[in-house]
Amino acid sequence: MKATWEKIIEYASMPLHGTMSRSLRKDVSIQINEGKIYSSAIIFMDDMFIRVTEKNVDGQDINTYYDFSKVVSIRTMGPTI
Repeated sequence: MKATWEKIIEYASMPLHGTMSRSLRKDVSIQINEGKIYSSAIIFMDDMFIRVTEKNVDGQDINTYYDFSKVVSIRTMGPTI
């Protein structure tokens, strides 16, 4: 399933210039394992994990890590085209 999860994340995001990270597309949100919904996050995919980085109200980065082998669902939300 890892390859499928990678494709879903790739479709919901775009490469962040000069890095291996990806930024969510405009008006697209993502939810992993029925958890928090991320609306303006940066996603990094490694062989073993997914890291989701978001800013809190104080401007600090919050990193949430997901074990690729434990991902059971990814939900994307966006406008109807």
